Amino acid sequence: MSVELLDGATIVSFVEDEEAFNGLIHDRFSNLDTKHDGFLSYSEILKEFQSMRVFETHFGIDVKRDPDELAHVYDSLFEKFDHDANGAVDLEEFKMETKRMMLAMANGLGFLPVQMLLEEDSFLKKAVEREAMKMNA
Repeated sequence: MSVELLDGATIVSFVEDEEAFNGLIHDRFSNLDTKHDGFLSYSEILKEFQSMRVFETHFGIDVKRDPDELAHVYDSLFEKFDHDANGAVDLEEFKMETKRMMLAMANGLGFLPVQMLLEEDSFLKKAVEREAMKMNA
């Protein structure tokens, strides 16, 4: 993990860079697709949801959540990704929903920079790294 300076413009710029964004989407999808069938099942994508620990922490402090409540939240998230409701998420659905979520984060952040603790392999960390490379070029 590292503390990084991030704003909405950094995220928007990353999402709009189709080559960089699509490459990361493809890599992440391939890593999650453990069955190598071109689809993410609920169990495959659940590991990604759980790794984010969004619902298991409150301002970085672990909190005990009702397992049924967590299951309901994860079910709802999966439904957001599974646009055609066929029980699996294909690459295009994964890309569209990830893009929508990142743009929502950008909108929420606005254009004033904030410091954030980011996971090394996260989409947001990749956006910050891309922005730093642009500035150094």
